[in-house]
Amino acid sequence: MHEDFLVKICGVTNEPDALLAVGLGADAIGFILAPSPRQIAVSTAADIVKRLPHDVLTVGVFRDESPQRVVEIANTVGFGAVQLHGHETAGQSRWIRERVACTIRAFAAGDPLIARLADFGADYLLVDGQSPGSGQVFDWRLAEGVVDAGRMFVSGGLTPENVGDAIMALRPRGVDVSSGVEAAPGKKDPQKLRAFIRSARAAARAARMASQGVEVASSTAAQDMDAGDVGGSGGSRSTWHETTRRGRRDERGDPARSEEHGDAPYDWMER
Repeated sequence: MHEDFLVKICGVTNEPDALLAVGLGADAIGFILAPSPRQIAVSTAADIVKRLPHDVLTVGVFRDESPQRVVEIANTVGFGAVQLHGHETAGQSRWIRERVACTIRAFAAGDPLIARLADFGADYLLVDGQSPGSGQVFDWRLAEGVVDAGRMFVSGGLTPENVGDAIMALRPRGVDVSSGVEAAPGKKDPQKLRAFIRSARAAARAARMASQGVEVASSTAAQDMDAGDVGGSGGSRSTWHETTRRGRRDERGDPARSEEHGDAPYDWMER
């Protein structure tokens, strides 16, 4: 289990929710820049990013946007990372990665393209449900061993009630949630946010202890000993931030477009 476990709150549409999530200990904030009930205008995202602490990773989430536009928005807004959640080819993904600080490539659990992750040049893999963005839980066994767990984020139907089990099962680098901590689409619920982050931190600590040979009864039981962690990232933000500070290269050249796209389009209603 990686020492620097990361909690990403996605689908943020307003400044109060972003600041609340950070105050409760979120390491990363995701902004959806694709058709969705949680879609945010570029200008609004830029305003929020300016107001967040520099050690919080800000992630622009794109789906089938032109590579040139992805790079333009990412570097204009100042996102620390780009998440590609559509049918971007390996060539397009690599082209984007050469021009931004960090990329997260999302695939549905069981997608055979996961085996080709290296071809996409991504820093991290995000494993989502069979209908990515649907907010439905997938069979976590489909994500076992698909990539170094230190490079994997788990998403798809996560809630305060099940995130601990997902972490204990997969020992990922981090978790990603949107609808599981909402009061309504695009509006976060403070109590759910607090409970989710607390549960995730507790399970991450339990998983680290288990990897060190310390017996832990369950991720739920570990919440009590980890309650004091809410409101702080446990030191993970600085390491994550440094990971994404690799120099951006000048925008040049044309993205490769010769490779085949994936199959079905993703559903952006939930996560």
